[in-house]
Amino acid sequence: MAGEDLVELKFRLYDGTDIGPNKYAPATTVATLKESILAQWPSEKENGPKTINDMKLINAGKVLENSKTLAESRVPVGELPGGVITMHVVVRPPSSDKASGKQKQLSDSPKSNKCSCTIL
Repeated sequence: MAGEDLVELKFRLYDGTDIGPNKYAPATTVATLKESILAQWPSEKENGPKTINDMKLINAGKVLENSKTLAESRVPVGELPGGVITMHVVVRPPSSDKASGKQKQLSDSPKSNKCSCTIL
C-alpha cells in the first residue's frame, strides 16, 4: 500500500493531551485503533480505560463503531494531504459501589406529591 493511502490520526484525551500522530490504513478497524490507544495510554493519567469497551472514539461529531473500518466510518482518506485528523477519546468513568449506593439512596427516598406551584 502506498504511503499516501494512509490516514494520519492523533487522539485527543479528556485533558487536552494527545496520543500520536500515527498513520493507519483505511482498512484498520476502530477496535484496532482503540487497542493502539490502550497500549499508548500515558501511565501517569488517572482513570484510564481498562478495555476498548471503556472508551468511545468520536470523529466529526460521530461515535465510531468498533466493527467498522476507517473507510466505512467515512474518515477522510487522502483529502487532507499532509494533514492530521484529530479524534476525541471519551472514557467511560469506572463504576463504583459508592455510585450505585448513592443511586439506591435516591430511589429509596420518600416521594412528595405536593406541588408548590401558584396557578394564576
